Amino acid sequence: RSIQAACTDDLTGVEVTDVQERGGHGITAQADGHTIAAGNQRLMDALNIAVPSDLNLNGTTVLVACDGVYVGVILVADQVKAGAKEALAKLKAVGVGKTVMLTGDGDAPAAAVDEYHSKLLPADKVTLLEQLLEQERPVAFVGDGVNDAPVLTRADVGIAMGAMGSDAAIEAADVVLMEDDLRKLPLAMAIARKTLRIVRENIVFALAVKALCLVFSAVGIANMWWAIFADVGVMVLCVCNAIRALK
Repeated sequence: RSIQAACTDDLTGVEVTDVQERGGHGITAQADGHTIAAGNQRLMDALNIAVPSDLNLNGTTVLVACDGVYVGVILVADQVKAGAKEALAKLKAVGVGKTVMLTGDGDAPAAAVDEYHSKLLPADKVTLLEQLLEQERPVAFVGDGVNDAPVLTRADVGIAMGAMGSDAAIEAADVVLMEDDLRKLPLAMAIARKTLRIVRENIVFALAVKALCLVFSAVGIANMWWAIFADVGVMVLCVCNAIRALK
């Protein structure tokens, strides 16, 4: 209401023109002869608009100015996802050494993990991810927004939340979780590790049997039935072993 009063008495039928995106900091537009700016603190600083210093807001904020004068703020309060705390605990339990949050939100919503970097633009997220990659440890990144697409592409493993994720994030990711539930992350890791273990078992078993068959053939012990077992028999046993991944 304060924004409406400051700009115009009646917003019905107001035509918004000359909308300009300000490099990820917000937008400016013309509405009923007034210049409207909506964005973050960086946009206000760039336009030399004074913002009250006593604002103490937790969440994502959109500062609004009309004709160069600050008139109010739109606050999008953040809520912790259901199961987020449980998911982080399980990730620690399965061997994830460090959790880092890269977010465009303020400090308060991000303060529940090992390390966090807040108020980031998409380019800032990529820069910080590059620093994590320099530590020579595998890095997985989980995101669901358009701004996360560049980071999902650059990470060793990009994981998108498919239920609520944007199309850009889903397309850029290596793995897509079809439910918007962070508790699926440790489950996905457990499935991946079990699958990889079964693959290694099958490879070692197949190569060992074939090598043994070759040795026996060289000394004249193995016959055609040995060759058939080393080929078809090993394949059947590997498929049976792989079925364990369904459990």
